[in-house]
Amino acid sequence: MGMKNTLYLVVFILGLWLIPATAYAQEKELQEEESAAVSLEDYSDEFQESFFEGLKQKGIENYDRAIVHFLECKRLAPQNVDVDHELAKAYISLKQFVLAQDHATAAVKGEPENYWFLNTLQQALESQGYSLQYLASEIPLKNPKLRQNMVLLYYKNQQYEEALQLLDGITASPFVAEMRFKIKESIQQRDEQAKEQETVIDSTPQDDPYENYSATMAELLAQNNFEELEKISAEALEVFPAQAYFYYVHGMALQKNKKYKQAIAILESGLDYLIDDMPLANKIYKELADAYRTLGDSSKSNMYLSKIKSGL
Repeated sequence: MGMKNTLYLVVFILGLWLIPATAYAQEKELQEEESAAVSLEDYSDEFQESFFEGLKQKGIENYDRAIVHFLECKRLAPQNVDVDHELAKAYISLKQFVLAQDHATAAVKGEPENYWFLNTLQQALESQGYSLQYLASEIPLKNPKLRQNMVLLYYKNQQYEEALQLLDGITASPFVAEMRFKIKESIQQRDEQAKEQETVIDSTPQDDPYENYSATMAELLAQNNFEELEKISAEALEVFPAQAYFYYVHGMALQKNKKYKQAIAILESGLDYLIDDMPLANKIYKELADAYRTLGDSSKSNMYLSKIKSGL
């Protein structure tokens, strides 16, 4: 097996392992990620070696080194949008969101119908407080497939009103009809849950420890204060050892603090206390998939990814 074929095989396998953990990782999108690896055969050995090393360094969270190799790929193949996409993801990991936005924008311009490119661009923009509409003059927002992908992204992020507004500008199709139904159904469920929560709050004593813990954890989550969140959620579990939500929050906090093995133990324990709560189950499955992926156990990671129910 030659150098190109060897690198193609390794990059192809590594590319599958590095696919983002999302409820929308369906077969069509998986094939798009695979096609990026296949296209590497058209490039030089030097390009392939740099691209492979970049993926390797990104996989072990050495993002600075990954960027060095991806920039070398960019020098060798300036128009390769897959390189721009990898650079954007690496810059996001380093919280260099302006640079991430630049490369993600280039990727979307090159392949406006690619769901994953648009997803990465949205992440870069949201981290700066912007929406995709912010780049209306730079990306082809009138592209029908791109607009459909935007609808899926807004739906995934529970931005239902924005998704409906986009649907109004898309030609009628089975996709439009199905998404309109699902979005309106989700809005109804959200409103009903909000009313139920208001009723519970109104009837809950002010010194209810469960509510106190929940409110404190919500505040810490909003602040991204994961160190304090780890402590508070641990206390909550001692008081309420059968609350699956507290297992989820504690496991997530442990993972954010890079205590992956502890996070896995807590999250898997929380599964025992789940009762007909698919949204919470999906969140726990995603955290477990991310933790196992970080530890290099792609088999377990993919197992938990397969359990996520997207609702589509």
